[in-house]
Amino acid sequence: MKVASGMAAGQRPQPELAAAAVTAALAKAGLEQAGRVILFLSRDFQRDPRAALLAAARAAGCLDISGCTAEGVFSDEGWRLDQSAAVALVIAAPSATKTAESRHRLSFTAHSTLPFDWRRPPQRVGILSSEAAVWAHGRVQESGNAEFDLRGVQSRLVISTGLRPLGESLTVDACRSHDLLKIDGQTALDTLRRHLPGERRQRLAVHHFAAIRRAGDPGVAILAANDDGSLTMAEAFTPGETLRWAMRQPQGAEQEMSETLSAAVSGEKMPDFAIMFSCIGRGPLFYGDQDRDLAIFHQQLPATPLIGAYGGGQIAPGCTGNCLFQNSVLTLLCESTDVQP
Repeated sequence: MKVASGMAAGQRPQPELAAAAVTAALAKAGLEQAGRVILFLSRDFQRDPRAALLAAARAAGCLDISGCTAEGVFSDEGWRLDQSAAVALVIAAPSATKTAESRHRLSFTAHSTLPFDWRRPPQRVGILSSEAAVWAHGRVQESGNAEFDLRGVQSRLVISTGLRPLGESLTVDACRSHDLLKIDGQTALDTLRRHLPGERRQRLAVHHFAAIRRAGDPGVAILAANDDGSLTMAEAFTPGETLRWAMRQPQGAEQEMSETLSAAVSGEKMPDFAIMFSCIGRGPLFYGDQDRDLAIFHQQLPATPLIGAYGGGQIAPGCTGNCLFQNSVLTLLCESTDVQP
């Protein structure tokens, strides 16, 4: 399978950046024309990306271009958050007479929440970037939702939530709307503090912690710690539910990323390419002006073409259907399943 990535960056969001990213990817893949292009553009393209899409289509020699604008973009060449940039993945047209359907549907939304009908099958992997521009098959989608299947590609999803569980499961005793009141006979705040390392108990930064309902589901963010000992959560709980407190910290997130990616590729065929979706709060802003998740990918899969985007939420299958994750990294490992004639 001929596939490669390209990146271009500049001072302004000019269409030439999209064309340059595609041209660079074509050169690396040894292609004169692409069969499909996945294109991510920096957020400053969102007002009107049509000129950039047209430039990318002309450079690629095809109209099948899908993607979105995002808070930042990256590829196997590096990341860009603070300047205009484009990253492109070019894929050769399939040579097969029949191609298998992808397990995951790539999905991009410009809305502030996950579209309701996207919670059901098929399994979706993608990104939420509020007020972004999104496009599929060369057309900007005015609905704010874009989706497409990667035909002829088998995909494996690797999820790194960056959350380290603290202690055992606890039972919710009382709650009021989104406020957790009592857990295991204590105030919600007391149970959280009881499970924290000593140095974290006094100066409580609630955005570093979350509640986990079930393994495999996204963590539920803590929005506020209240004077009455309650905790305001991003989702409502009900009495009798169980939860585990979890903590988010760079060292633990880096270790989890390394372990989950290593387990996914161990004993498996190396992917032909990968697509990664990361939280804007997880990359360089989390690790201190470096993206350790991207570095781990390079270490374990140095020859695999990669493009990705930073957004406000990550879309992936959970225990009860497709969910919106936060502060997570989704890595879709893809390999060709073209059936030769």
